[in-house]
Amino acid sequence: MTSESSESPELDSSTLAARAGYAPEFTTRSSAPPIYMTTAFDIESLEQLDSVAGGREKGYLYTRDGNPNHEAFANDVAALEHAETGVVTASGMGALTAVLMAMVKTGDHILAARVLYGRTSQLLDHLAASFGLKITYFEVDDLQALRAAITSETRLCIVESISNPLLEVADLPAIVEVLKGIPLLVDSTFATPCLLRPIDHGATLVWHSVSKYLNGHGDVMAGIVVGSTNLIRRIRAMSSLYGVNANPFESWLASRGLRTLPLRMQRVSETALKVANFLKSNPQVSRVFYPGLEDHPHFARANRLLPNGCGGMLAFDLTGGRSAVDVLFRRLAHVIPFSPTLADARTTVSYPAGTSHKFMTASARAACGISDGLVRLSVGLEDAGDVNRELGEALAQLG
Repeated sequence: MTSESSESPELDSSTLAARAGYAPEFTTRSSAPPIYMTTAFDIESLEQLDSVAGGREKGYLYTRDGNPNHEAFANDVAALEHAETGVVTASGMGALTAVLMAMVKTGDHILAARVLYGRTSQLLDHLAASFGLKITYFEVDDLQALRAAITSETRLCIVESISNPLLEVADLPAIVEVLKGIPLLVDSTFATPCLLRPIDHGATLVWHSVSKYLNGHGDVMAGIVVGSTNLIRRIRAMSSLYGVNANPFESWLASRGLRTLPLRMQRVSETALKVANFLKSNPQVSRVFYPGLEDHPHFARANRLLPNGCGGMLAFDLTGGRSAVDVLFRRLAHVIPFSPTLADARTTVSYPAGTSHKFMTASARAACGISDGLVRLSVGLEDAGDVNRELGEALAQLG
């Protein structure tokens, strides 16, 4: 055989271009995790296809079903939450959707805390009206009502560890005791595993809007739920089936944000307490909601369940109602902006009656304690003195 015949044939430029972008194999490990921006993963043989699909060989097939960036982030959050594993989704609501599709069916009964993120309640009400789920809302402190509401068809209970937007602290161990084995799903977006690990207190699943503190920089839309391997396997299947999976880049960004989570949660907890105490003394503020304040109804519970701080979220009522909120937001716009989200690196304000809970009727909001003058404040990483000064100057304009 001649040397010419043993050489690889020269490929056409169109072939070279179509197959470009792959670096030669190397042995050194990247200092930062790589991004696996790929729709699918190449398979060498039908034998390998069966091996990967059957879980006998570590690998991936299609990014909707799984991706290294998904797995890296999910495993890290699961470790922080003391869970076995997790699944990352396109949003917090995507995580809730996957959980519900995996755990309940038509005719089943769900218990839900009365004060929840507004879209959570909206989804539950939609499923009740359109698909025959039965929903009972209960006051998070009324354990007798919770006990009385349990039926033979109850399949799930949903609470928030720290509620949105009134900062109620759920007594998770007491709720678990009442449920006696009924699965408990805890939205722990406000607390994060740095302040509270619901699974340590008996919860079945923990759910986060990753867009908030876990990422922490206002540039990711994702959700996650963590729990036992068997249950997460079912939830992951529903995430793929309903197409609510996350994408690799969002997961990679979330992993990057997660590295500073403990530092950020310590900072915002310290600053929020200072801001809450400052707001208490302002004549334009009728009430401040923050579980780190001694006059909060759950102060003792917060000390027991949240020994490392109560987080960066607080709320306050303005005596002037909606019109006062509008003036305040206009005065703050260039320093503390109105943003319909939370847990950015910067401090922001929001209006629950017009954003997170706008889908509720006025009477339903009132039943939850959400007034037209309620402002939700998401404390960021700024200096506490600067935030207090800016809030004070803006509130002074209301007089």
